[in-house]
Amino acid sequence: MDLLLDAAAMGRAHVERDGVSVKHAARFLLVGTMNPEEGEPRPQLVDRFGLVVTVAAPRDATLRAEVVRRRLAYELDADAFAARFAEEERALAVRILTARRAVPSVVLPDAELDRIARVCLAYGVDGMRADIVVARCAVALAAWHGRDRVTGTDVRDAARLALPHRRRKDPLDPPGTDEQRLEEALDQAGHDDDPDDDPPGRGGPGGGDGGPDNGPGPDGSSPEGPAPADSEAGGERGRDGQETGGERTQEPGDAESPRRPGAGGTQAAAQAGAVYRPKTLRIAARGEGGHAGRRSPALARRGRVVGSRVPHGKLRGAPHLPATLRAAIHRGGLDGVQARDLREAVHVGREANLVLFVVDASGSMAARKRMTVVKTAVLSLLRDAYQRRDRIGMITFRGATAEQVLPPTSSHEVGVLRLASLRTGGRTPLAAGLRTAAATIATERRRDPRRRPLLIIVTDGRATSGPDPASVAPALAGVSTVVVDCESGPVRLGLARRLAAALNADVMPLDALGAAPLGRVA
Repeated sequence: MDLLLDAAAMGRAHVERDGVSVKHAARFLLVGTMNPEEGEPRPQLVDRFGLVVTVAAPRDATLRAEVVRRRLAYELDADAFAARFAEEERALAVRILTARRAVPSVVLPDAELDRIARVCLAYGVDGMRADIVVARCAVALAAWHGRDRVTGTDVRDAARLALPHRRRKDPLDPPGTDEQRLEEALDQAGHDDDPDDDPPGRGGPGGGDGGPDNGPGPDGSSPEGPAPADSEAGGERGRDGQETGGERTQEPGDAESPRRPGAGGTQAAAQAGAVYRPKTLRIAARGEGGHAGRRSPALARRGRVVGSRVPHGKLRGAPHLPATLRAAIHRGGLDGVQARDLREAVHVGREANLVLFVVDASGSMAARKRMTVVKTAVLSLLRDAYQRRDRIGMITFRGATAEQVLPPTSSHEVGVLRLASLRTGGRTPLAAGLRTAAATIATERRRDPRRRPLLIIVTDGRATSGPDPASVAPALAGVSTVVVDCESGPVRLGLARRLAAALNADVMPLDALGAAPLGRVA
């Protein structure tokens, strides 16, 4: 990816392979796609992409039916389908060529250039690439709409395409945060709604752009209504305040963090809606060398030297000098160190794990209005997993069944969305949640035997539906488990501790989970 981006930026590609060294001119347009559930790309790569468009399935039944209708028509006769839209495609191609020829003559006024700089500053992007991309995009949009000068509307539309993916955002920001902050930055920078800003086809003179066959506009909107991504994000925010019978789950950053960690600190942080730095939960046993990360101890290529061993095959890294010399002396090596004397160092580093959350969403958790506390605790653990390069999964149980709301993934943003829309109420099928966790771990072990699982069960221990949870313990034998005890009130039954004993797990009260305050999330 780095080589592709360098070639795109410099206009020259450099090939070094198998004794071949070639440099040649390379002018191309790089178009990539990604699924957010597969994880976030590196920030230094994201900044190199000029424009980003979010594509989501339409939320309107008529549009969805039209998509299926066109797909079936294409499969029935591809040539006839292409001929049906050939005239529109030719007209679009002519318009693109006309706009390309007009780009050099489009004027970017100093006032609009200043506006671009103010927007980028207000939005908090790093570097100068964003300013340049917004300026170029605004010029292209003006040419596309047949104008010879860039207007405030062009700058606004260009910013929506070029900026949202560049902000260094918190991984646990609620959905829609990027768009909201961009609108605030645009308003802060100022926007002149003069009549000349109205592009052709948006109700002004010279229409023809806004018909149903002309596709979405520069801001991602369509003639039929707002962009699907915006409506979807708004839907998530709208549902969040209705899941627990009117009890609103505050998003991270709504209030200040607790003044002191430790006992009661978690409770105070959760009630304020502020995420905190949780205690590091890790697998105590040393791993045999899995995926590099920052959680559990494991043998690694780098890290703290804890011993030496005879190398298996080729020596990995530098030899362990004291052990090598001792082996040569023990052999009586008057002729010096030989290959059979070599010893390699044994390093212990950190590995990334599969962190699987099993969250009790039953009525016993919601009745005492504890879900705000629990959600904040899980959000804090999600942040911790993100920073330690773990894969995460989430299972919830309520009513009569358990549900895998988040299959194991490296996209922690999706975990936040699932947690925000978590439904609560009903009976407590704790055994069903444990069985689903055992099945998920077994599947992941087949897929990736090197990644060790860490099971975090968030519950008060009550089981009001299904069999005894202890009956599922054999299926989770050998799995490192932590039970986060959510029981509260003056009278406590200690059911979570009994569950931890049956699973041979560590138990931690919810209030003891906090280790240090993070402060308000920006």
